[in-house]
Amino acid sequence: MILKRKIYSQLLDWKQNRKGSVALLIEGARRIGKSFIVEQFAKNEYESYIIIDFNKASAAVREWFDIYLEDLDTLFFYLSQHYKVKLIERKSLIIFDEIQLCPRTRAAIKFLVADGRYDYIETGSLVSIKKNLKGIVVPSEERTLKMHPMDFEEFLWATDNEMLWDFITKMYNEKHPMGQVFHRKAMDIFRQYMIVGGMPQAVKTYMETKDFDAVDTVKRDILNIYRNDIFNYAAEQAEKVVSIFDQIPPQLSRHEKKFKLSSVKPDAKFRDLDDAFFWLKDSRVVNICYNSTAPNIGLKMNEERTTLKCYMNDTGLLISHAFDERGIVTNDVYQKILLSKLDINEGMLMENIVAQMFTAKGHNLYFYSKNSENSQERMEIDFLLAKSRVTSRHNIIPVEVKSGKNYTFSSLNKMTERFRDFIDTPVVLHTSDLKEENGVQFLPVYMAGLM
Repeated sequence: MILKRKIYSQLLDWKQNRKGSVALLIEGARRIGKSFIVEQFAKNEYESYIIIDFNKASAAVREWFDIYLEDLDTLFFYLSQHYKVKLIERKSLIIFDEIQLCPRTRAAIKFLVADGRYDYIETGSLVSIKKNLKGIVVPSEERTLKMHPMDFEEFLWATDNEMLWDFITKMYNEKHPMGQVFHRKAMDIFRQYMIVGGMPQAVKTYMETKDFDAVDTVKRDILNIYRNDIFNYAAEQAEKVVSIFDQIPPQLSRHEKKFKLSSVKPDAKFRDLDDAFFWLKDSRVVNICYNSTAPNIGLKMNEERTTLKCYMNDTGLLISHAFDERGIVTNDVYQKILLSKLDINEGMLMENIVAQMFTAKGHNLYFYSKNSENSQERMEIDFLLAKSRVTSRHNIIPVEVKSGKNYTFSSLNKMTERFRDFIDTPVVLHTSDLKEENGVQFLPVYMAGLM
């Protein structure tokens, strides 16, 4: 089966509007479908294409980009002969797959784009880590598209529920409840999405087998790839990086979910681990959420980087990462998640998937945390979102994520009272239907990607 991805429309927009004036870099974590979607795009939109996969490209192919940059006619002739593809001016695409493995070719983009004969797409993971930038100048003729795991809308497409997403969107826009039947159906599929995750291979396996054990095997293979990448690319930071990676589930299972640095190393300071956190963030394996000390426009200006939460890039992977006592997640665990019976850890999963959905939507992640002896100043707000249109007041939306049916709003009420000039209508993402009550908007968690 072919999985439909939103990024395809962005590729079309680049081809139609840029017309070869810049190359496109598709950047994202490993195994999210970058190579697949680019090849589908090439097959559908060009008369011919060449894929140079630097996982297996020969030394000779790599050297051509050094030797023949001043003789592009020869370079293109060699590439055409080697890959047995006829290149047609302005109608052919050249794809550099896993470009991080050949930084010299990435630097050559400047000259290839200036030549103007063909279009160029690069794909890469770990593209921005220092090891893969050494000795090159990143070309200004390159534009980056960040690719993420499949979001809930794409999962609904894959499961042949596209009309349900149209209905969810309509109800969100009209601020109208879904109704018991449709809400229950949406939550059932959302829980499947939470378990399977958004890695295309896991989704494809689920659609073909409906076997959660088979899906878990796929996800565990991806986790092993991530772990191997850490040891292969993180150099002297590898031990710290893998320690943080292994601590993600226990840290998210804590009530506050803030990452406790001492869990990696006793008496650790942020400066001891900042490079390791940045490595994980640059590899797109995690989504980092920073504390913003004031819920006002310009959240980044109030960013406190030493206080953070570290989410997995994919909640399906988090489940396999967290519940691995016997090397595979049992069907008992999956059934508990499907039936909302996993009381201890469900809050961790819900908050992680909201972070995942916000990230896919393009939001930078921030939360609000303040410890104080004054109970009126002591607050914990899961997320702060900046409104898309800035006004003179009320630019920040405080968001709380609730996984159970019984919950309180003490922090949300205190924030509403204290920062009334800064914040817009507070939002609670929960497992029940849409409603508005006491000045708070309650949205079903599957609507997070529409905010």
